[in-house]
Amino acid sequence: MTELICHTDSYIRDFTAQVLVVQADQNLVVLDRTAFYPGGGGQPYDAGTLVVDEQTLTVSKVKRQGNDIVHQIEVEGEDALQLPQVGAEVTGYVDWERRYRLMRTHTALHILCGVVWRDYGAQVTGGNMEPLKGRMDFEFEALRQELVQEIEAKVNAEVESGRQVVVRNLPRAEAFEIPDLIRTKINLLPEGIEEVRTVEIVGLDLQADGGTHVANTREVGHIRIADYKSKGRINKRLHIELAP
Repeated sequence: MTELICHTDSYIRDFTAQVLVVQADQNLVVLDRTAFYPGGGGQPYDAGTLVVDEQTLTVSKVKRQGNDIVHQIEVEGEDALQLPQVGAEVTGYVDWERRYRLMRTHTALHILCGVVWRDYGAQVTGGNMEPLKGRMDFEFEALRQELVQEIEAKVNAEVESGRQVVVRNLPRAEAFEIPDLIRTKINLLPEGIEEVRTVEIVGLDLQADGGTHVANTREVGHIRIADYKSKGRINKRLHIELAP
């Protein structure tokens, strides 16, 4: 099982690890621990590099494979690629600029979700993100320009309030005693999960979540609702953008 370091500390940019598995035919490497986020919950996977024996390998994709985190090594041209041997020690470097932008974006979407749930009681029906951009769908019957402007003002007030963001891992039974922990229309947590990771924006929002986040809402910066659309009778989409 790969230890997912970023689940306990999203700010770790580099790490050392040992190679557990090498799938040479597919250029895949499994490590005993990693700070690369494998994607999920609407947040894309991380990119970066692995350094071993003075060779720098580009990590182009990261994904879950059972209990392991698999690192896809990029191959360019016809140059022979020397994958590390099982048991070798590697140093990983996360593409920090991209990761931090995703952290800010993910927390921004939780701020948006928290405000909409608190003030309008609307559930989330979907969402996605890329660095500095994201969208979230809510169960709104109607969404007008005036309401969108009101929501934008409220989310930016929460940004400026400097709320702490706290991550915890709770036993499943304890986590599900928390009211409204699951904000999505469908509970996406599989039955087999015994421990639930929660992300709390203190005083605003508390959700089950597996992604990476900033430690304080001020780090998010100004949130602009760039667009809004109707995706059905009671399904409305809000697009957000953040400053670089």
